[in-house]
Amino acid sequence: MHRDATPRRYLMCPPTHFRVTYSINPWMDPAKPVDLRLALTQWEDLRDRYRGLGHTVELLEPRDDLPDMVYAANGATVIEGRVLGARFAFPERTAEAEVHRDWFRAHGFADVREPDHVNEGEGDFAVTASYILAGRGFRSSPLSHPEAQEFFGRPVIGLDLIDPRYYHLDTALCVLDEAAGEVMYYPGAFSPGSRAVLARLFPDALIASEADAAALGLNAVSDGRHVLLPQAAVGLFEPLRKRGFEPIGMDLDELLKGGGSVKCCTQELRP
Repeated sequence: MHRDATPRRYLMCPPTHFRVTYSINPWMDPAKPVDLRLALTQWEDLRDRYRGLGHTVELLEPRDDLPDMVYAANGATVIEGRVLGARFAFPERTAEAEVHRDWFRAHGFADVREPDHVNEGEGDFAVTASYILAGRGFRSSPLSHPEAQEFFGRPVIGLDLIDPRYYHLDTALCVLDEAAGEVMYYPGAFSPGSRAVLARLFPDALIASEADAAALGLNAVSDGRHVLLPQAAVGLFEPLRKRGFEPIGMDLDELLKGGGSVKCCTQELRP
């Protein structure tokens, strides 16, 4: 099956000040030192890979008091040029939301909304042509779902996350093709009812193993053809190839110490 890549525009933030000094998810252990130079090298490899594939990468200026800003996906959700900002669940990240909103306003986005309810951007919102899939259970408030539906005018499908390792939807599910509604996900991250919803909506989804999910293999980015994902998720490569995708393994092990990988570092600016 032949697949075409679609040029994308992404927002990323270099890990200039990345460190793990607190723990707000099970992946974070302040006792494990971060190799900042290696983290920056790995992040630059991801940025350069996007540009090499023909995508545009915009940069958000990091702040030394916000070490998690490298996880740019959490700062907002952008659909058709409209921006629903984030409201973070933990005080350690609260100030990131305003930095993101300021960036959008400074770069010509006219419709930027400060939300009333807690949502962590594309951490818990995944976009297809028909739906917005929305995670809840650890970070984003269920009240953020109707707020997003009203703002974007798209149906929002709520999904309950039950395993704290998969604290955001983007750690447990990846949209492979927005237009076709193709996804891959790990069923064990979801409640029984949410698993049934996913099976009904996406009967032909690629189902990830526990091992590949635990490598954060679903924290991936697809442009419709190329799928950039953690290189340790070895069990996903051949199934992706069989579906016509081109998997590209990335080494972001240093950033995994903060609980994120490819997708966490990548916010999509949908025109």
